[in-house]
Amino acid sequence: MFLWLWLCWGFPSSAGQPDSELMARYLEEQLLADYSIAEQVARRVPRQAKFLQRLETRPRMSEFNVRSTIISRYAFTTVSCTMVNSGSEAREAVFEMQIPAAAFISNFTMSIGNKTYYGEVTGKEKKNSSDDRTRSKKPPSPTDGRENGYETFKASVFIPRKMQARFVLHYEELLQRRLGKYEYTVSIRPQQLVGRLRVEVNILENSGIVSLEVPPLRNSKQKGNGKAEGDVSPPPSTVIGHTKTLAKVTFNPSVVEQTRIARNGILGDFIIRYDVNRELSVGDVQILNGYFVHYFAPTDLPPLPKNVVFVLDSSASMVGTKLKQTKEALFTILQDLRPEDHFNIIGFSNRIKVWQQDRLVPVTPNNIRDAKKYIHNMSPTGGTNINGALQTGAKLLNDYIAQNDIDARSVSLIIFLTDGRPTVGETQSSKILSNTKDAIRDKFCLFTIGIGNDVDHKLLERMALENCGMTRHFQEDEDAASHLKGFYDEIGTPLLSDIRVDYPEDDVEQVTQNFFPNYFNGSEIIIAGKLINRTSDKLHVEVTASNSKKYILLKTDVAIDLPSRNDIRGVPGLEDGKGDKNYIERAWSYLTIKELLNSRLKSDDSQEKDHLMEKAKSMALAYNFVTPFTVLKMREAGLHSEPPQEEFIRPSTEGIGEKLQSLQGHKAPPGMREKYTHPLTFVFFFSMTFSADGDPHFVIDFPSSKFSVCFNIDGEPGDILRLVSDHKESGVTVNGQLIGAPAPPNGHKKHRTYFSTITILSNKPERSYLEITPRRIILDDGERLVLSCGRSAVVRSRSLEVSVSANANVTVTIRDTISFVILIHRYKKPAPHQRNHLGFYISNSKGLSSDSHGLLGQFLNHEVKLLQESLKTSQQQAGQNETEALKANPTNTLKVKGRLVPVVWKQRRIYNGQQEVECWFAKNNADKLIDGSYKDYLASHPFDTGTSFGTMNSL
Repeated sequence: MFLWLWLCWGFPSSAGQPDSELMARYLEEQLLADYSIAEQVARRVPRQAKFLQRLETRPRMSEFNVRSTIISRYAFTTVSCTMVNSGSEAREAVFEMQIPAAAFISNFTMSIGNKTYYGEVTGKEKKNSSDDRTRSKKPPSPTDGRENGYETFKASVFIPRKMQARFVLHYEELLQRRLGKYEYTVSIRPQQLVGRLRVEVNILENSGIVSLEVPPLRNSKQKGNGKAEGDVSPPPSTVIGHTKTLAKVTFNPSVVEQTRIARNGILGDFIIRYDVNRELSVGDVQILNGYFVHYFAPTDLPPLPKNVVFVLDSSASMVGTKLKQTKEALFTILQDLRPEDHFNIIGFSNRIKVWQQDRLVPVTPNNIRDAKKYIHNMSPTGGTNINGALQTGAKLLNDYIAQNDIDARSVSLIIFLTDGRPTVGETQSSKILSNTKDAIRDKFCLFTIGIGNDVDHKLLERMALENCGMTRHFQEDEDAASHLKGFYDEIGTPLLSDIRVDYPEDDVEQVTQNFFPNYFNGSEIIIAGKLINRTSDKLHVEVTASNSKKYILLKTDVAIDLPSRNDIRGVPGLEDGKGDKNYIERAWSYLTIKELLNSRLKSDDSQEKDHLMEKAKSMALAYNFVTPFTVLKMREAGLHSEPPQEEFIRPSTEGIGEKLQSLQGHKAPPGMREKYTHPLTFVFFFSMTFSADGDPHFVIDFPSSKFSVCFNIDGEPGDILRLVSDHKESGVTVNGQLIGAPAPPNGHKKHRTYFSTITILSNKPERSYLEITPRRIILDDGERLVLSCGRSAVVRSRSLEVSVSANANVTVTIRDTISFVILIHRYKKPAPHQRNHLGFYISNSKGLSSDSHGLLGQFLNHEVKLLQESLKTSQQQAGQNETEALKANPTNTLKVKGRLVPVVWKQRRIYNGQQEVECWFAKNNADKLIDGSYKDYLASHPFDTGTSFGTMNSL
C-alpha cells in the first residue's frame, strides 16, 4: 500500500519517505468529498481544547452601501445594507450604524422577504414610550474630540430561512467648519467582511471647492484634533475627482482590502475634509424658494487679545495618563499664547489653588516658564469641587476686567476641564448652573471639557450653552493631549467680537440666531430664515462687529432670483413625497430645531420648556426628523410592496456648466486604482499586490512604479501550481490545483481553467495544513477538523487562525505576520463554461522571507521597471501625465531581473468578471517575466513543498 502511494505520487528516491498518514488522510478526504460527507460542519471536533471554535449563526452581510450628497454644507446620507440568512432556520439580524450625534434621521425602511416596513415619524409622549426602540441611543459617547460624538441606530429583526433582509437608513446634517475645514464622516463598522462595500460622496459647492482631502481611515483611538500624523494617503481603492464646484469621492474596497484593514470587519471612519472659496465681504448668502442661508467666515483679520483662565481638575481620579496628557497639552497651549494675551491657572480638587492670586499675568518668557513649573508640580489628590473652582475662576476674571483698563475689544474666557462629577462643596447640578450663570453675568464665555465616562455630560453641556461657550468630551483611552490642543486651536484665535447680522424686518421672518459674542478663526457663522416678500429682487444684509482695532460695518444687497445657481429640482432621489427637499429650507429647519432644543435645555421655566418642546416637535414632524421629542415607528407597507430603494441625492449640474459625469478621477497616491481593483496593497517596506483569480488571472501591483503587471497561466486541468514557496525560511507553502471547463462560445481558448483547491502548508512552529475547496475546508494540525464553506466560523490555534465568512471568503492568518484570503466563487445555475472555483490573494506578506518564490512569491522582493525609452516615447504622444502616457502607447517593455519582457496595456476582468484591472499584460504564460517557464512551477501533489526547480519535498 505504501509502495503504491509512493509510485502513484511520483516521489523521487532523493525526496525521502513521504508522510503516509498525511497521504492517507488526503485520499480519505477526497473520497468523502465525492459522497458529500464533508458537507457536515465540524465532523470530528478534537477532544483536547486545542482549538477555540466559534460557529456563527448570524446572517451574512452581502452588501453595505453609503451614498451621500453634500450641497452647500448640508449633507444627505443614505445607508443601505443587505443581510442574507442562508441557514435552515430563522435567525436574528442586527443592523447597527453609528451616525453623528448632530445628525437627524429622516427615514428608515426595511424589507424582510416579501414584506416591507417603512418608518413613520410621530410625536413622543412626555414620558418615555415603549415604542422608542428603533433608535438605540447609547449615552452620548463622544468619541471625537472635535464632535459631540456619535449615536447608534439599531434595528433587530428575524430573517426567515433562505431569505434576506434589506435596510435603508437616511439621515441629514449641517456640516460645521472647524480649524478651517468641513469634515464629513461615515462610520464603516459592519462587524464582518462584506462582499460589496461602497461609499460614494458627491459634493456641490457653488462658491468653489478648495483643499479637498481624504485622510486614512480613523479608528476610535485616533480621533483627535484632525491633524494627520504619519501616513496621510487615502484608504486603498479611494478615487477622488473634482472640478471647480463639484467633487466625487468613492471608497470601494474588495474583501481582500478589507482584511488588510481589519479582519473583524470594523474598518473605521471614512473622512472627507474640504473648504470653500470665500470673499471678504458679508459672506455667502444663498436663496431658494423663499428661504435663505447665510455663511459668514471672514479671514485675514488680526487676532483679538485674550484674557483666559485655565481651570483644571487635579482630583485623585485624574491620576496617571489623564493628568499627564493634560499637562502635556497645557505646555503646548502656553507656548501658543500671544504677547498681547493675559492668563492664569487654577487647579482644583477638594481644595482650590490659584497660581497667581487676584490677577492675570501677561505672556512673557518668565511667566510661561513659571506657569509650566506650576502645572508640572500639580499632583492628583482629593475630591472634585466644581462649583468652588468655577466661582473662583469667574471672580478672578471679573475682578481683572473691572480693575484694569483692558482693551474693550479683547475676548475673555474660561477653559474648564474635569473628569468627574461634583463630590465636594455644592453637588446639586441646578445650583452649580445658577451659581455659574450669576457669577459670569454674560461678561465672558465658558468652555467645558470632559474626560472619561464618569463626567456629568449634561451639566458641562448646559454650563457651556448658558455662557456662550462650547463643550467637548473625550474618551478615557484616547489621546487627551491632542484633543485638548485641538479644542484650544478652535477657540485660541478670536478674530471678531459682538457680531450681529441684520436683515430688513419687513423682508424676513423666523430668522435663526443672529448675534454671536465671538468669531474664532477657522469656524463659521451660519444664519437662516424665511423671506416674507418673495416679489422683491434683492435682500439687504448688514454685518456689524468689532475687531482688534476698530468697529466694522459691512453692507450688501443679495439678488434673490438665482434659480440657475441654487435650484436643484430634478435631482434624483429628492422627490420622496416627504417635501420638496429644498436643501436651504431643510438647513433652516435643522438650525431652528437645534436652537429650540438648546433653548429648552437652558430654560428653568416648566411652561417655557413645554412650549419650546411642542414647537420643536411640530417642526420635526413637518420635516420628518427624529429628535428627542419624536420617535420612528415602523409600519407594514403591505404584502406586495416594493422593497426599499436607495434614495440617492446627486447634485444637479443644470446651469452650472460642469457635469459630474465628466469628472476624471484624480489618481489617489501610488497603489490606488482609478477603477475598483481586487488586489490588495501590502503592508511592509514597499507596497505590492499579489492575486490569482479567474481563469486564472495573476495580478501584481507595483505602487512605487505606479502600474500593475498581469499574466495568465494556460495550464491543464489537474495541474498543481506552486503559488508561494518559502518552506525553508518561514515554513509556508501555497499550492493551487486547476480544474477545467469548456471555453465560452466563440472564444479563442480551447478550454478554461480555474483553481478548484488551494492547499496551504506550514511547518513552523508546528506542522499543519489547510485544504480549501469551494465547499469545505480541511484543517489538520495533528487533529483534523472539517468545516463547511457555507457556514461562518472562526478557528484558532497557537499560531494559526482560520476565519470563514459563509459562501464568501476564507481568511488564513499564520503567526499574525502572514495572511491569505481565498475568495469563494459559487454559481447557483452555472453555465457550461462556469465552474465553482477559488481566488487567492496575499493580504499580508510581512512574515515571508526574502527568499520566497513561486508564481507570486518571487515578486515579493523584486521591483519591475518600465524602460525609460518606452516611457519617454509614450509621454511625447500623450503629454506628461504618466497614466495617460502608458495608455497612449499600448506596447512597452518591462525590465525584470535583467530580462526584457514585451508587454501590452490591457484591462483584465477578475472576480467572476465583475471587476476590471488595468495592467501591463505579459503574454505566452509570462515568458521572461517569471523565472524559468510555468512548467517549473508544477507541483507533483498538493503537499509538494519543493522550493527550487526540479526538486520536490513533502510536508
